[in-house]
Amino acid sequence: MTDASEEEEHEGPGVPGQRGPDVLRWPGGERPTEAGAQVDLDVPHATAPLARELTAGDLGTPRRRIVLPVLLFLATCGSTFLAGALAWNPGVYLANNSVGPAIAANWPQGLIYMAAVIGILLTHEMGHFLQTLRCRVHASLPFFIPVPFLFTGTMGAVIGMEGSRADRKQLFDIGISGPWAGLIVALPIIWLGIENATVMKPGAQVILGDPLIFKMLTHYLRPDIAADAILNKNNPLLMAGWVGMLVTGLNMLPISQLDGGHVIYGLFGRRSRFVARALLIAAILFVVVGEHYNWTLMLVLVIMLGVDHPPTRDDNVSLGWWRRILGLVSLAIPVLCFTPILL
Repeated sequence: MTDASEEEEHEGPGVPGQRGPDVLRWPGGERPTEAGAQVDLDVPHATAPLARELTAGDLGTPRRRIVLPVLLFLATCGSTFLAGALAWNPGVYLANNSVGPAIAANWPQGLIYMAAVIGILLTHEMGHFLQTLRCRVHASLPFFIPVPFLFTGTMGAVIGMEGSRADRKQLFDIGISGPWAGLIVALPIIWLGIENATVMKPGAQVILGDPLIFKMLTHYLRPDIAADAILNKNNPLLMAGWVGMLVTGLNMLPISQLDGGHVIYGLFGRRSRFVARALLIAAILFVVVGEHYNWTLMLVLVIMLGVDHPPTRDDNVSLGWWRRILGLVSLAIPVLCFTPILL
């Protein structure tokens, strides 16, 4: 957070014997009884200075936490390995008390899934982090979120950032870098996953919907698969790509302080609040009318963070034409990647 404390200003240091109006209570001087009263400032020569000299510690940036991000990263490696080894359906193995044998049989699948999904998430977050270094905006290392017995093994990752120190263009660059960096890694993984994919059979216990980008790539890579078919996600690369697309598409929704919220604020400034509020209303209707209550927690979190994006350090900075084009193109990412109907 930016320190917003105000500094008091005065005309001079108060030379002994000098008379003049002053609102400060100086050492050795008399406190004025009326506004604008004339006072004698009799400051002894040995009086301590009114302000101390700044040190390097005052000017340095806050220290980054190292231990907690590393521990969370290692825990997420373990939880995603577990998710892959248990074929993204941990409830079945827990109910049958067969977690150990499943891990022993499926550990290669777990390792492939872990490496792919961690690679996508880490690249996404490092896209943000490296931009904060370029813009000299203090940010934390990525905090991964492990969820051991969730079918994905994780809920993604986040970084903490002093966004109030960034201007409009810097915040745009920070927000947009993560999704595009993650996509660069995710698309080859999805490509390989689709080439080895099978079609989901009717009556399967877990059916995950395909995002539009899966449909488009399947039509190009696998013309033998019907357009209305749903791909079987029991494939470590395809499942990692599915998780990466879900995280990317969700983060690029143009609302609050999500990546998409930063991007749309960079494009439209404070007028972006109208887009954010319209999206919130549409999301509430989607959840309530469509009975998609699995998104309720996400709605609550967005509302708690604040629907409208806060102002930046300088909202008057121009983005330039190429950033505007990139930002407008990036608004298609949720359409291509987000899967609103998960199951």
